[in-house]
Amino acid sequence: MAPRAASASVDAVILKAVESVANRTSLAISRAIAEILSARIDDQVQREVAKALGRRGRAGRSAARAARARGDINRWVADRRARRVPNFVIEQTGMKTKKQIVAKFGENAAFEKGKPLPKSK
Repeated sequence: MAPRAASASVDAVILKAVESVANRTSLAISRAIAEILSARIDDQVQREVAKALGRRGRAGRSAARAARARGDINRWVADRRARRVPNFVIEQTGMKTKKQIVAKFGENAAFEKGKPLPKSK
């Protein structure tokens, strides 16, 4: 009986060692997979955002023009692409809509901050 007990204890020791190694490696593998997936998801989200911004940018304005639009507006032209009437034009003319401004000054009338109004139609 002694030899069987010894082989059983050796088997138990080997089994415990293998389980320990398997647990550590599976934990390390799952962490590595999580990091890889996280990096891929971040890359994919960034690509999708860049695509969405690229589509809007191509349909709208160039990057330089968009950068200027975010800053202080000094010049505004009442053309077909104009959307919002800047505050300085509203203050100069007293008119709040592009339609009113175009009716009085004509299309493509240019307004500049600190300069006199363009000639009326």
